[in-house]
Amino acid sequence: MPSRFDFLSSFTLPTFLFTVHRHFLSPRPTSWTSLDLNDIHLKPSSVGNQSNYNVQAAGNFSEQFVGDVAVKRRSVAGVDQEDLVDPEKLADPDSLFFEINGVRIHHKICHHEANEQDKEEAFRGKIGLPTILLHGFGASVFSWGRIMKPLACLIGSKVLAFDRPAFGLTSRTRYIKNKEPATGDDKPLNPYSTAFSVLATLSFIDMLGAGKAILMGHSAGSLVAVDAYFESPEKVAALILVAPAIFAPLIMKKEAKGGAFGKRKKAGDGDLHIGAVENPFSRIWHGLCKLCGIIAGLILGMLNKMTNMVSSFSAKVVAALIRSAFGIMLVRIIMDKFGVLAIRKSWYDARKITDDVLQGYTKPLRAKGWDSALLEFTIAMLFGSTSKPKSKTPLSKRLSEIKCPVLIITGDTDRIVPSWNAQRLGQAIPGSTVEVIRNCGHLPHEEKVEEFLSAVEKFLYRTFGSKERQFTEVAT
Repeated sequence: MPSRFDFLSSFTLPTFLFTVHRHFLSPRPTSWTSLDLNDIHLKPSSVGNQSNYNVQAAGNFSEQFVGDVAVKRRSVAGVDQEDLVDPEKLADPDSLFFEINGVRIHHKICHHEANEQDKEEAFRGKIGLPTILLHGFGASVFSWGRIMKPLACLIGSKVLAFDRPAFGLTSRTRYIKNKEPATGDDKPLNPYSTAFSVLATLSFIDMLGAGKAILMGHSAGSLVAVDAYFESPEKVAALILVAPAIFAPLIMKKEAKGGAFGKRKKAGDGDLHIGAVENPFSRIWHGLCKLCGIIAGLILGMLNKMTNMVSSFSAKVVAALIRSAFGIMLVRIIMDKFGVLAIRKSWYDARKITDDVLQGYTKPLRAKGWDSALLEFTIAMLFGSTSKPKSKTPLSKRLSEIKCPVLIITGDTDRIVPSWNAQRLGQAIPGSTVEVIRNCGHLPHEEKVEEFLSAVEKFLYRTFGSKERQFTEVAT
């Protein structure tokens, strides 16, 4: 009796690799007349008096027979991958592009439209603090679309959102490290690194002609906002972190216990004077311990260098694997199977997700090089490529150094970044404010627009003063 698993007996690695290459990597003509009948399922349909068959092949390919001709279409997350175009050709009428280090950054600016009375009474003819919006992983300028105009009216200034490299309609640039070693300012900056996003953020602040700006980051964009603050704190008036993908420290900093005893010990108070005459054997013992410490330090230093060499070699191997054809195939499968699912999981009520939302998130999949750019971004996140790090101290240990006003907004049912992490983050940042929006997922600025803007409004008015004078006073 045949078993349902009999087909496994014919499976071999060469067969698998051939199938992957045939379905995902090799180019095919748009019309063809032959199919592997073992890989297809026929679904009859009709158009007029002509019989058609919709054929679903492996790898999410779809073919439609019209008469005797089969037309093949390959898609990822419902987006046709046969006719990819340059990102700028997908731009909207209000899209803008700004070049930074050879990368064409796609962005949009929403201007505050105020009448003359508003300008004289509230803003005195000056522009208020602008706000720069930083999207999270897999998102783009599109995700800010519902709040840009209301936010511009709220702050009385410009609101700018841009696509970080590897996302949206920003140009895809292939990053290859120089073969010759470079140091200092000569070392190239990886456009897919967090450092480049920080550079772009600060460049947009300068482009807007503002001395400082409010930075609003969502999810992984919050990391860029915080890093931009540490890079140039004088340019950041406030931070608004939405569902921040920043791991809060598990142990909060507290005042060191026994500090007073340490001071007394240094001062030599009380009983510490007892036994002031040093034992000669103690001196020999301390000398041996010091010598052992030096030897141990040398050994650990050698081991650390060896570990770094192995780690560097392993990183190069992994990076090469990620950049390979297998990596391209894998990222396409992941985006196809889990891209739309991730969007649905980000909402508290997935039934409210419209076709426009899905199309807005999947539109960048029509841009040339989206898959390789996403892989380069992954490599940059895994192994780091910041050319000029200011500090090697982990971010979680620097949160207490943030001095500007901070608002943290999270949804109570966030499945991507739990709300408890945002609350602990609020405890780690001195003076920060945490707002939890009920019945909301990972995208408060999309799912709960009114509640989101209300939380932002209260924070800004409380931080910068009354509505009539808040921004002019801070700008000066």
